Amino acid sequence: MQKPIVGIVLPCYNEELVLKETSSQINNILEDLIYRGIISHDSFAAFVDDGSKDNTWLLIEESNVLYKTSRGLKLAANVGHQNALLAGLLTYKDEADALVSIDADLQDDISVIEEMILKFLSGVDVVYGVRKERVTDTSFKRNTALLFYNLMKKMKVNIIHNHADYRLCSKRVLNALSDFGEVNLFLRGIIPSIGFHKEVVYYNRLERFAGESKYPFKKMAAFAWNGITSFSNYPLKLVTIIGFVIFFLCLIMSGYAVFALFTGNLVPGWLSTVLPMYFLGGIQLFCFGIIGEYIGKIYLEVKKRPRYFIDKRID
Repeated sequence: MQKPIVGIVLPCYNEELVLKETSSQINNILEDLIYRGIISHDSFAAFVDDGSKDNTWLLIEESNVLYKTSRGLKLAANVGHQNALLAGLLTYKDEADALVSIDADLQDDISVIEEMILKFLSGVDVVYGVRKERVTDTSFKRNTALLFYNLMKKMKVNIIHNHADYRLCSKRVLNALSDFGEVNLFLRGIIPSIGFHKEVVYYNRLERFAGESKYPFKKMAAFAWNGITSFSNYPLKLVTIIGFVIFFLCLIMSGYAVFALFTGNLVPGWLSTVLPMYFLGGIQLFCFGIIGEYIGKIYLEVKKRPRYFIDKRID
């Protein structure tokens, strides 16, 4: 039986503090899997430099010299984690039977890569790495992550709970992914929407080996909002619900105004002018903001600009 070619894709942005260790661990696990006959000798690890400002690319070149399984892809500019990951997946999709995507910070347990591959060999097309617990995260990080997944569920976004971008995808899933031409990328929602046979593997979240998180709260909030507006029209439906609620409240206020008028407790001008003006004005701005977000996304999509450019590649 022919052994599958498996590639591991790692987007990197300013990861010089951790990259040597990451390269060592990833390439060693590949060499072990090759030695034990689980995967092909042509399997590889591809590090994608997302326009780093430090020595990340130099370390990727160094890894390419040290390990025969190590490859590198340098993007012309910083395009963000999702685009960098997509660049790696689409660049190498025709050179492997399956690709595993994982972040370079070593917080995702690489020991379950073998389990992912075994599931792939049994006929599974997508294997999601799902965190069993987040004991290494701060209380704030755990709670905001829980809020993120619950909010996605409420907004009808199809994502895997406690799954980030640690997954294995077969070639036919990657070919399907290449048909998605959208600029506003949210791979955590796109991959589940493709379908095919899927399973999960569970692992414990580890502490970051070195450096700092590239997803502080501000970026995480923006990422969540992008996911919601890219995969759900629920916020637009929310505008309609808000309009109905306001109409209902206006009826109640009108009834109260008539009651207060007959009882002599009405302050002239307050209920009929000031309160509705501020209330309706705030709601209108909120609704216009949501609609504006969707219009902005339409603006970005219709331009159809390239999502990334490749500067260098080493094999």
